[in-house]
Amino acid sequence: MTRFFRKPVEKNTRRGAATVEFAVTIPVFALFLVALIEFGHAYMVQTTLRAAAKKAARMGVANGVTTDEVSSEAMKIVSSAVRTDNLTVLIKDANIFDTSDAPTENLNITNLPDIALQDAETRHLFIVRLELPYDEVALFPPFWVNNLTLHSQSVMRHE
Repeated sequence: MTRFFRKPVEKNTRRGAATVEFAVTIPVFALFLVALIEFGHAYMVQTTLRAAAKKAARMGVANGVTTDEVSSEAMKIVSSAVRTDNLTVLIKDANIFDTSDAPTENLNITNLPDIALQDAETRHLFIVRLELPYDEVALFPPFWVNNLTLHSQSVMRHE
């Protein structure tokens, strides 16, 4: 019986293979890691906006609370997480949604009339909307998206 033996491979023949593989995979891994961090941060900001809109709207339900107090409450909550230099707080009259014949298709909330919550009647519907440009809160420059605005809103009735 004849046995075949392989010639031993020299250690120096694959010397650069690991370096090439590392050079190819590390940029892909780094991009994946940066994207994961950025999307997580964007989700955190969106959740903060949602919570701030809900809490501010809930505050606006009570009698005697002014529109400025509701706006500053929303600002305070969002500022605990991110810069609020370009945060827009809109508090609008939403009674248009109470009538069934009102056209709500393609309705721009910024075009709704402002509301003074301190003068609002019982069961008056209002919207608290928060808007924040994504460019202002992004951890890394967002080269994949331009002019994105994160927003959230809450609709409540004045009591």
